[in-house]
Amino acid sequence: MGWIGDNVESLKSLQIRQVFTQAINLGMIVTSALIIWKALMCITGSESPVVVVLSGSMEPGFKRGDILFLHMNKDPILAGEIVVFNVDGREIPIVHRVIKVHERQDTGEVEILTKGDNNYGDDRLLYAQGQLWLQRHHIMGKAVGFLPYVGWVTIIMTEKPIIKYILIGALGLLVITSKD
Repeated sequence: MGWIGDNVESLKSLQIRQVFTQAINLGMIVTSALIIWKALMCITGSESPVVVVLSGSMEPGFKRGDILFLHMNKDPILAGEIVVFNVDGREIPIVHRVIKVHERQDTGEVEILTKGDNNYGDDRLLYAQGQLWLQRHHIMGKAVGFLPYVGWVTIIMTEKPIIKYILIGALGLLVITSKD
């Protein structure tokens, strides 16, 4: 009958108690992932402790698909560090290197200028209209480590949503039909 037919027969033979058990197991998996994410946020001090590099602007240091681990603390941000920042009006965070740090004498506020290693000019064209510098509240975190190529899974699922739905459906079916 094949794999699909076997799974359909398996679903028909499930009792209500087994269905609830499988639903609870699925809920526990999702809850565990959320708890781990929130714990990482607390430990790293970053609103997004893990990000995927989505473009080639930081090559050769970081390539598209690399996963970066972020940390944010009260230490000053220095030129040469790689930061992830959000700009007003943009949803997707940007990974670039700090090229200049400027402290305003009148307020003591620190202003930051960034640039992608593979880009010709600085990032002022990426900032919000009229914005020349980033402030500390724009910075999500400093890169402290990375895993090469692992983020391609995220990129593929973002660019081809049908793959994401197929994977989610297959995983859900696997959880529901497992006998444990």
